[in-house]
Amino acid sequence: MKPLGTLRVSVRHRAAGASAALAGAITLAGCDKVVAPPPPPAAQVRVQTIVPRTIPFTPTFVAQTESSRQVDIVARVSGFLESIAYQEGALVKAGALMFTLDSKPFVAQLNAAQGELQSQQARLATAEANFNRVKPLAEQDALPQAELDNAKGNLDAARAAVFSAKAKVEQAQLNLGYATIHSPVTGLASRALQRQGAFVNSMAESANLTYVAAIDPIWVNFSVSQNQMAKWQESGRKGEVHYPKDSSYDVDVVLPGGIKYKHQGKIDFSDPAFSQDTGSFMVRAVLPNAKGELRPGMFVTAILNGATRPDAIVIPQLAVQQGSNGHLVYVVNANNVAEVRPVVVGDYVGDKDIVVVQGLHAGDRVVVDGVLKVVPGKPVTMAAAASGSASAASPK
Repeated sequence: MKPLGTLRVSVRHRAAGASAALAGAITLAGCDKVVAPPPPPAAQVRVQTIVPRTIPFTPTFVAQTESSRQVDIVARVSGFLESIAYQEGALVKAGALMFTLDSKPFVAQLNAAQGELQSQQARLATAEANFNRVKPLAEQDALPQAELDNAKGNLDAARAAVFSAKAKVEQAQLNLGYATIHSPVTGLASRALQRQGAFVNSMAESANLTYVAAIDPIWVNFSVSQNQMAKWQESGRKGEVHYPKDSSYDVDVVLPGGIKYKHQGKIDFSDPAFSQDTGSFMVRAVLPNAKGELRPGMFVTAILNGATRPDAIVIPQLAVQQGSNGHLVYVVNANNVAEVRPVVVGDYVGDKDIVVVQGLHAGDRVVVDGVLKVVPGKPVTMAAAASGSASAASPK
C-alpha cells in the first residue's frame, strides 16, 4: 500500500497531463480553417424565345353522322305481304323493288273499274246520238223544248259518269301499282319489319315496312353552346381571331381511332335558335360519302377550318405550371436569372402546345425543358435556345 502523499502526487501529474493534451488539441483545432461547401451549379434548362405568329384556329366538336335523306317505306294499300325482294342491310338503288303485296285483289278491282268505264262510255254514245237527233228537230219546233233539255241533261250526265269511271280506273291502277313497293332513294335499307305472309294494314302500324337511309352525301351534326358562341364573338371583336367570311368553314372529320376522313365538307345549316333544354344550337355539315365509309349514327370529331389566330404566342404545354393563383411559367431575364411569370392560357394546339393569351410578349425567354430544376431568383444556364413552337396543329 502506497503512502497517501504518493497518491496525491500521482493524481496531480495525471490531471496536468490531461490539461496539457486538451490545450494542445484546442490549439491544433484553432489552426484549421472552416471551408464552406461550394454553391450548387446553375440549373441547365432549354428556353424558347417568344415569336408571335399566325396559326389556324380550328375548334373541334363531338359530332354524329346522319342520313341526308332517310325515307320510311310504308305500304299505301292493304294486303298480304307476298315477298321481300331486297337484302336487308344492303345498299339499294333508287327504283329497286323491295316488297310485293298480293296483287290479285287489285287486278280484279282494275278490271271492274275498266268494265264500268266501258259501260259509261256506251251510255255516253247513246246520249250523244239522241241529243244529235233531238237538237235539229227542236230548233225547227218539231219537238218540244223540254225534249231538247232532257237530251242535253242525259248527255251531260253520261259525260260525268264517264269522267267518274275513268277516275276509278286510275285509282285501281294506282292501287295495283302500290302493290309493288320500290325504293325512292339510293341508300342503305334497314331490316324488314313485316315478314312474308303477314297482313299489312295501310291504316295501322303494320304499314311500316322498313326505311332506306341515303348516305351520299351524309350529314354531320354537332352543337355549339351559348358560352362558346359568346367567347368566339368576343375574340372576334378584340381581333384575337379572324373568322372566314359568311362562316364558310371547311369541315374535317376524324373517325374513332384518330383516322382522318379523306373528304372535307361544308356547313350548310345552323339552327336559328338555342335549345331551351341544352343551351346550344345545332350545326350541320354535309360531306361526300360515295364509298359508304361513314354510316348514320357514328360518333366522330368535327374540325372547323378557315379561322386564324394572328400574333399568337404558342409554347409547349409542359412549360406551363399550375400555381395556387392560376397558371405560371418561368422566364429567364437578361441576367440569366429565372423569374416566375403568371399567364392566362387559351386553346390547346395539337397534342403538345398551348396558346398563351396574356402574360408573355415577343422576345421573352420561357423555360420549356428542365422546369422542375428551376429555382425562382436563381441563375440558370441555357442548353440551347429555341424560337417559336414546333407544333402548329389545331386548337381544341
